[in-house]
Amino acid sequence: MFKRDFYLDQIVKFKDTDFIKVLTGVRRSGKSVLLMLYKEYLESNGVSNENIIYMNFEDFTYQTITTEDQFRRIIQENLPNNSDKIYFLFDEIQVVENWQKVVNGLRVSFDSDITVTGSNADMLSGELATLISGRYIEIPVYPLSFSEFLSVKYISKDSREVDRAYLEYEKYGGFPSVVLADVEIKDTILSGIFDTIVLNDVALRSGIKDAAVLKALIGFLADNVGQLVNASRIANTLKSEGINTSVHTINRYLDLLEAGYLFYRAQQYDIRGREYLRTNGKYFIVDPGMRRNAVGRKDGNYSNRLENVVYMELLRRGFTVAVGRLADKEIDFIAKKLDETMYVQVAYELPNNTHETDNLNNIKDNYKKVLVTGRYYELEQVDGISIQYIADWLLEK
Repeated sequence: MFKRDFYLDQIVKFKDTDFIKVLTGVRRSGKSVLLMLYKEYLESNGVSNENIIYMNFEDFTYQTITTEDQFRRIIQENLPNNSDKIYFLFDEIQVVENWQKVVNGLRVSFDSDITVTGSNADMLSGELATLISGRYIEIPVYPLSFSEFLSVKYISKDSREVDRAYLEYEKYGGFPSVVLADVEIKDTILSGIFDTIVLNDVALRSGIKDAAVLKALIGFLADNVGQLVNASRIANTLKSEGINTSVHTINRYLDLLEAGYLFYRAQQYDIRGREYLRTNGKYFIVDPGMRRNAVGRKDGNYSNRLENVVYMELLRRGFTVAVGRLADKEIDFIAKKLDETMYVQVAYELPNNTHETDNLNNIKDNYKKVLVTGRYYELEQVDGISIQYIADWLLEK
């Protein structure tokens, strides 16, 4: 198992605290492996295997555990016969009805450390979620970063292979099983992951019987990453292509796709007015490989694909990301984290004019401003704006 220190360190940091650790993210992004790595960490630090209760609800042994009562019974059957701290590890817990009540009961009743994973954001919303509100720490887990991708491939960050590796990463993405596979079967694995997410985590869980509109919506969003869109525009576009739908249906499906962590929505933010706008937004897909599968493996649209890679990396780094608007100009990303703010413009190649840097320089504050490019350039800055090649930017500390 590839050790993902960035995430494991976050889990360990909250070990033996009152917080329930909730690992969230798209299916097959590595949450289950992280839970196993945490189990190994506990064992290597002297925790008895008897005091580690691990359940994967997609495993054959636990597939029939879907109700609150069944969950309680199986836990009681596995409780240790000692008074030491108990470490509860529950994988893909969202399949268990009312799991929040059981987990909160464990937190209250036992000297325990609790870690759970889930592949649907709805597990942390609704009335039952209030039982653990304020008592959990969410750790978002994403497919491999480019830095992790190089580590898995045993490629040095100073190697001449970095540029070639980036092209592979941008094409097939960072799902661990895809990264480790031979190139001949990468698309097959991507297709399987895509179908599992769309059919199981979105359609089946939501009672969608006809997935044609859902798949058409996914195709539209994937082919238009980085474009400002709204439900009305999407519905009209799909109708013009012979797909009968409504704005209400599109809004519902957009919510489902976000809940399944397949797409993320970036709101527009008015920089001068200092407020979020309720109009158009941009949707970004969780992984380049998913986009490739959704649009039928066609190339092109390089600038928007680059923007997608940058957006997801900003999320990995813990930023809250919005699309900036300054009068009639657009700033690709405003990234905020605690007291840190950064403006990021994305361009596949530098234009002959200073349009991209002018947009950033029109912002009259002293926060960091960066222009990320898809092609390598010798220059390090233009008009005081830092110019960074995508591969270098992805690998910066």
